[in-house]
Amino acid sequence: MKLSRILSNRNGISRKRANALIAAGRVTVNNIVCREAAGEIDRFARVNLDDAVIQAGSAAHYLMLNKPAGYLSATVDDTHNTVLDLIPPDLHRDLHIAGRLDRASTGLLILTNDGTWSRQLTEPEVKTPKVYRVSTASPIAPETAERFAEGIWFEFEQLRTSPAQLELLGPREARVTIYEGRYHQVKRMFHAVDNRITALHREKMGDIRLDESLIPGVYRPLTKAEISSVR
Repeated sequence: MKLSRILSNRNGISRKRANALIAAGRVTVNNIVCREAAGEIDRFARVNLDDAVIQAGSAAHYLMLNKPAGYLSATVDDTHNTVLDLIPPDLHRDLHIAGRLDRASTGLLILTNDGTWSRQLTEPEVKTPKVYRVSTASPIAPETAERFAEGIWFEFEQLRTSPAQLELLGPREARVTIYEGRYHQVKRMFHAVDNRITALHREKMGDIRLDESLIPGVYRPLTKAEISSVR
């Protein structure tokens, strides 16, 4: 939200008056004078007019969870445990999941309260690479890598997936890199080549790799470098 709008919306003053106050150097953002009325200010920033608090700001949370099987990628459910059950309640407020995994899948899950940041990580148009280790019911056919590289046609969405990479790790094991993150995408891609995934584990999203020291069900805050890699 623009700084001038924050002042006018929350302090009951006109936009013209807000612009004048900002130009006069009477407004600070995180204790630094800001004279850019059109500057975009997120909800985590503290905004003051002289000594009056206009926006108190709040803490931004960026968490990495090693998701175990059996937990829903949801914030609330009446029947099943959700991944939020693995996070302390005092961190729950406004948390959402950046890139879901289904209940049976495991591995890297990101939770945050910063919607702008998470969209940069997950929107298909951004083409963030997402890396999965998979096990399959049947041996992986030799032509599977070529099929994935060409893109798989999804009839329901009437689209072809972006080219994906498949690295064979064994007769029934592979590492797959996709660049979108559509609904059950990896499972549907294998279904399209007449195979079925029996286990799916996410290892990496963009430059954020699952911390090998995290046992299933344990989380940690992202590092500054991991957060910055998405911006």
